[in-house]
Amino acid sequence: MPHPSSPKLAETTPGGSETRPAPEPSSDLYADSLRLALFEPDRPHNLGAVIRYAAAFGVPVDVIEPCGFPFNDKRIRESALDYQNWLELTRHINYPAFVGAMAEATRRLVLLSTRAATPYHRFEFQAGDCLLLGNERRGVPEHVHSGVAASVTIPMVDGPRSLNVATAGSIVLGEALRQLGTLDRLARRKA
Repeated sequence: MPHPSSPKLAETTPGGSETRPAPEPSSDLYADSLRLALFEPDRPHNLGAVIRYAAAFGVPVDVIEPCGFPFNDKRIRESALDYQNWLELTRHINYPAFVGAMAEATRRLVLLSTRAATPYHRFEFQAGDCLLLGNERRGVPEHVHSGVAASVTIPMVDGPRSLNVATAGSIVLGEALRQLGTLDRLARRKA
């Protein structure tokens, strides 16, 4: 039996996706929200970290299976704490199911990649974008690279190959939220 704080999911849809909705927001703060998607993640603690920061910003998360761990792995909740209670989480049985769901919602896919030419801070994010994070070891296959609307990279010094996928996601998400005014709206709520 899953731990009480494990992510809980609803029925599978005909397209092969399962969604556990977040609690209703108190305002339209998150209208046309960005989304974060993880492509076949291998490390449960990375998923937990993404759940935690995505919940803190009101950003839904998509998990594209297969995962390299069971979805009730305790390492997810060790990183996520209880933040999944404030998060809309959707699991997709495979990449085609994910692409179908994003196309139906007319979302633009923006891949974070070390192979991209466009630095993330020079990219113009749009409401409704879905930021796609690759697998921790393999990235994404060529058909995913060629099928996304855009790809962005994080400039780094020579030497290191890449950042941790959860860290990279938080950096780019922060810029996208800044550009779209979400951080200003959150700051006004706290004032």
